Amino acid sequence: METLQQFLTDKGYSKIKLHLTKTNHFEIKAAINGKKGLFILDTGASNSCVGFEAIKPFKLNAEDSLIKAAGAGATDMETKLSKKNKIKIGKWTSNKIVLVLFNLNHVNAALINHNSKPVDGIIGADILKKGKAVIDYEKKYLYLKLS
Repeated sequence: METLQQFLTDKGYSKIKLHLTKTNHFEIKAAINGKKGLFILDTGASNSCVGFEAIKPFKLNAEDSLIKAAGAGATDMETKLSKKNKIKIGKWTSNKIVLVLFNLNHVNAALINHNSKPVDGIIGADILKKGKAVIDYEKKYLYLKLS
């Protein structure tokens, strides 16, 4: 019987290892505009996000935004947008990613309080949909479709 991994790799998917944190989140490594970072994989986040402090390291062009962010116990947070970013997750890449920037301090404070590492941002449903993502929760792998 064919495994999920065999099936997906035969269909042109790339396999990326996920790390389960003590807070029961999946962490994933990714690069934005050539700079590596650590992210939470969040299927419930509509947009992928990074913290304001990531503007310089990830070479983001940030624009003011009228969008208010909410999640992880915080609401009505000011945001900025950064368009046309290149993201690389494993072998998968995309050159036209829009990122929402907001204050991630409350997210990282919660992670640190549970002895987890702080993150640079969140990989959300926008990227997962673009990459036709399949998550193998049992084996802790993310699969993204290569173009």
